[in-house]
Amino acid sequence: MPELADVAQRAENLRAQIQHHNRRYHELDDPEISDADYDALVRELRGLEEEFPELLTADSPTQQVGSAPSSLFAPVAHRQPMMSLDNAFSGEELEAWGARLERRLAAERGDDPDGAADGGMAVGFVCELKIDGVAMSIRYEGGRYHQAATRGDGRVGEDVTANVATLATVPKVLPDGAPGVLEVRGEVYMPVAAFEALNARQADAGARLFVNPRNSAAGSLRQKDPSITASRDLSWWSYQLGEVVGGPTFARHSETLTWLGELGLPVNPEIRVLSTLGEVQAFCRTWEQNRHDLPYEIDGVVVKVDDLATRDVLGATSKAPRWAIAYKFPPEERTTTLRDIAVSIGRTGKATPFAELEPVFVGGSTVGLATLHNEDQVRAKDVRPGDTVVVRKAGDVIPEVVGPVLAERPEGLPEWTFPTECPVCGEPLQRLEGEAATYCVNLGCPARRATAIEHFASRGAMDIEGFGEQTVRLFLEQGLLSDIGDIYTLDFDAVRGLEGFGETSVNNLRAAIEASKDRPLANLLVGLNIAHLGGAGSQVLARHFGHLDAVLAASEEEIAAVAGIGPIIAQSVHGFFSDEANRALVERLRAAGVNVTGPAAPSVPQTLEGRTIVVTGTLEGFSRDGAEEAVTSRGGKSPGSVSKKTTAVVVGESPGASKLTKAEELGIPILDEAGFVHLLETGELPG
Repeated sequence: MPELADVAQRAENLRAQIQHHNRRYHELDDPEISDADYDALVRELRGLEEEFPELLTADSPTQQVGSAPSSLFAPVAHRQPMMSLDNAFSGEELEAWGARLERRLAAERGDDPDGAADGGMAVGFVCELKIDGVAMSIRYEGGRYHQAATRGDGRVGEDVTANVATLATVPKVLPDGAPGVLEVRGEVYMPVAAFEALNARQADAGARLFVNPRNSAAGSLRQKDPSITASRDLSWWSYQLGEVVGGPTFARHSETLTWLGELGLPVNPEIRVLSTLGEVQAFCRTWEQNRHDLPYEIDGVVVKVDDLATRDVLGATSKAPRWAIAYKFPPEERTTTLRDIAVSIGRTGKATPFAELEPVFVGGSTVGLATLHNEDQVRAKDVRPGDTVVVRKAGDVIPEVVGPVLAERPEGLPEWTFPTECPVCGEPLQRLEGEAATYCVNLGCPARRATAIEHFASRGAMDIEGFGEQTVRLFLEQGLLSDIGDIYTLDFDAVRGLEGFGETSVNNLRAAIEASKDRPLANLLVGLNIAHLGGAGSQVLARHFGHLDAVLAASEEEIAAVAGIGPIIAQSVHGFFSDEANRALVERLRAAGVNVTGPAAPSVPQTLEGRTIVVTGTLEGFSRDGAEEAVTSRGGKSPGSVSKKTTAVVVGESPGASKLTKAEELGIPILDEAGFVHLLETGELPG
C-alpha cells in the first residue's frame, strides 16, 4: 500500500493541475489538454479522495463547478446555482448510478432497494444529447430578452448579453402568456458547417486555424465586439428551467421541454423519454455510433430523472445533482508528443505529410500516425516535431493532428519545412499551380508504382485477393512487376520460389488474378487510377458508354455531358486516355482477357431518373445493397445522407435518427417499404 504522504502529494499535484486547466478552459478559452485527458485527472483525484477521505478538502476541484468568471465581462450572480454533472464512462458506471438512485429512493420509502441493476426502477428518464458547447443561462423578463450569462463557477458567471443577442436562434420576444420571469439554461454551440467556414476564412487570411467547434464557440462569445460574435453563426439549444416567476406548474421535466418549445425556444429534436436503464443504454449506444450524422458535435448523452418530485427527494451534492448524469463517449481527442513529420508518396505521386506520434489511445484505438493533409495545413496549424499536439480520431476516420498546445512548446523549437525532394526516389517534388498538393512527378518512383498496383488490386477496383501491400512490394523487389499490366503475365514459377509462396498460395493467387478478368468495366476504370474519377463516376461512365472503346473515343465535351460527371472529371478522363502510354497499357489488359464491356442497356424502366432516394433502416424485401441497386438501376441516386435535393426517404426497421429528423425538418416525403415498391414501379410518390 502506498505511503499516505506520497498519496497526499499526488492529490495536491492533481488539484494544482486541474485548477490550472479549469482556468485555461473556462476563463481563457485556451485549453492545453483534451477533455478526455482532463477527465482522467479528475477521476484519479476523485479515486484518491474516496480511498483516503482524510485528503478531501473543501476547495478541491472535485467539489467545485467550473472556474472563476473572466474579468473581461461584468459578473452575474445566478439566482439558482448552475451545477455541473457527474460523469459515467461505461455502461457499468451508468448501472451503478441507477443503483445509487434506487438505494436512496428505497431509503426514503423505508424499504430495501432491489431491481436497480436490471433497469427495474420505478422512475422514468429523459435522455438528451450532450452538446459540445458552452453552458448558458438566458433570462426573460416581461416576455422580453433581458440577460445572458455563462456558468462561470456555478454561482457567478459572465454577462454576455450583447453577444448572445446576436444569435438568430435566441428569441428576443416570447409569445403572450409567457411568465413574468423565465430563466432558461441551455448550450450555445457552433455548428460543424459554421466551424468549417470559419477555418476556411482563417486559412484564406493566412491566420491560425481554430482547434474545434467548442473552443471556437467559447471564444466567439467572449468578444468585446458583438459583431464578431454575429459573424460566427452560433446556435443554441435550451434544455432546463432556472428561475421562473408566474409560470405553470409541471410534474415532469419532459413537460417543461414541451412548454419551452411552445414558447418558441429551440429544443433538441433527439430528446427521448425512456422507462428503463436498459432503454437508456440502447439510446447511448445508438448515438455513440451515429454521433457524426449530426450537423453539430456531441460528446455524450445526459440522462435525467423525469419526475420532478423524485428529483427533490434525490437532491444534490455540493457540485452536481444526484438525479442526472452525463454518459461520456470514448475520447476522440487526446494530447501526445509529435515525434516527427514525414512525407508519404501515393499512387498519383501526391506527397502527403503525416505525423509520427507517441502512441496514444483515442477514438477506440491506439494511434501512432496521423494525417497532416498538405503543406498549407502544416503551416496553418504550425505543428513542429517535439510539440505536444491534440490528436483527433472519429470512429473509422483517419486520425488527424488538430494543432499544437503552444503553452507546452519547448523554447526555440524550429519550424518544419516541406521537403524539396521525394523521400523515396530523390527526384524533385513539384507543387502544381492552383493546387494545394505537392507531387513527385517521377513516373518510375517505386512508391508510385507500388501504391498504383495496390490500388488496382484493391477491393473497390479489381479485387485480387492476396495481392496486398506486402505481396506487391515483394514482387517489385524481385523484378516480377513494373506496372499493373504485369499482373496478368506474372511468372508463377518464379513466384513459387519465393518465401511464403507454396503450391497452394500460388494456385490461389493464380485463381484470384484469373477471376479479376471478369470484373465489371466500372471496376477497371477505378483500378486505372484516373485522377478525380471514383467509384460513382466510374459506374456512370460504364453505364452510359457501355464499352471502354466508347469512352476512349469520346471527346471531352461528350464525357462532360454525361449526368453526374462534370468538366473536371471529363478533362481528367479524356487526358488519361489521350496519353499513348496509357492506351498501350489498356491494350495489354485487353489482350490479357480483362473485361472492357460495360453493362447492358437497363432492363427496367428508368422510373427514377433524376431522383434521389435515401434508404435508412432494414427492409424486409431488400438488402442494403439491393435497395441501392433498385434505385440506381432505375436511373436514380441513392446517397447516404439527406439534403434539400432528396426526393424521398425510405424508412425500415431501426432507421438512422438523424436522417429521419433531417427529412422531417426539410419536409421531405417519408415512405415505408410498400411506398418504396410503388415508387420503384411507377416513379410516383404514393398518394
